[in-house]
Formats: sequence, C-alpha cells, structure tokens
Amino acid sequence: MQVVLVRPGREHLPSYRAALERGWSPDNVSPRETAAHELRFSLEDPDGFLDALDDPTAKNGPIKMPDGSTKPRLPGFRRWMWDGEICGSIGFRWQPGTAALPPHLLGHAGYNVVPWKRRQGVATTALGLLLVEITPLGLPYLEVTTDPENVGSIAVIEANGGVFVEHFTKDASYGGGPGVRYRIALGGTP
Repeated sequence: MQVVLVRPGREHLPSYRAALERGWSPDNVSPRETAAHELRFSLEDPDGFLDALDDPTAKNGPIKMPDGSTKPRLPGFRRWMWDGEICGSIGFRWQPGTAALPPHLLGHAGYNVVPWKRRQGVATTALGLLLVEITPLGLPYLEVTTDPENVGSIAVIEANGGVFVEHFTKDASYGGGPGVRYRIALGGTP
C-alpha cells in the first residue's frame, strides 16, 4: 500500500498506540516522555487527544519545552503517515501572516518514522505530501532543521527541494548544540 498522510482519527488509534508500545515516539527531542504521555492521553481521553493534534488556532495553551520551561503555542497540526498501519508522524506549525518562527521553534515541520518502516522513502513521501497540504497557507518557504550528522533527514529534506541555509546553535531550551537549517520554497508571499 502507498504511504498517505491522514488526519489522526479513532480508526488509526490502535495502530498508533501499538507503535508507542513498541518504543517508538513521534518526538525526537524527548521521545520516552512524549511516548508515555501520548499513550496515556490517547487511552484516557481519545477524543481530546485527537483534538489536540489538530490545533490551527493554538487553542491548546502553552507548550512544554525540553528544559521544562513553557512557551506560547503556535497554530499547528499533526498528520500520521499511513500505509494501512502507522508509519510515523509529521507535524507543522506556523505564525499566520509570516514565515518567521520564534527562536524556541527549530522549524516549521518535524517528522519521525517508526523504525521498522525507515529507509523505505516514507519520510520523503510524507514531507512531499505535507508541502502540498500547506501550500494554500501562502508561506514563501518551509523551514526544516536537523542535526548535522543526521544524513537520513538531510537526504529527505534535499529530496523535497531543501536548500541549505546555515549552521546554527539550538535554543537553550533544547540544551543548545549544533543544528543545520534548510528551506524549501513554496512560492507564497507573507
């Protein structure tokens, strides 16, 4: 089956929970904490969990950073990579009217593929599908960051038209450290 992006729904939850139980996490920064939280939240309040994944008005309040601090939430949503079962998760956040992001956000998009589906083109396909979905928002570009040694993620970004912008130091809330920033042209004009 072909990989598609789906808006998370109740019909996808069993597969998503199974991936979390196998040790996967949609979060590359705080994977264990995020996986435990999402598993618990999805079991205790499935509808609330699913609603929180689609937040285009930033109604869900501040976000907790890896260092424990909180920052204002931006509008955003998550889609699940799906081929009949969960393949991974890709998220998008933005500030209406501008492509700029606050320093505490590493990029517009973040993704993570379940280990048993990696190296099969899943992330490359998912990022391409996300680009199509967000084009109507009118952003001139999508900014994506990764660690300099993450050659797999760099390949995914470049396969989708990503152009290297800079080496940078991550925000202190992420513990600092090196990062690389790429931009993918979208053609909008905010």
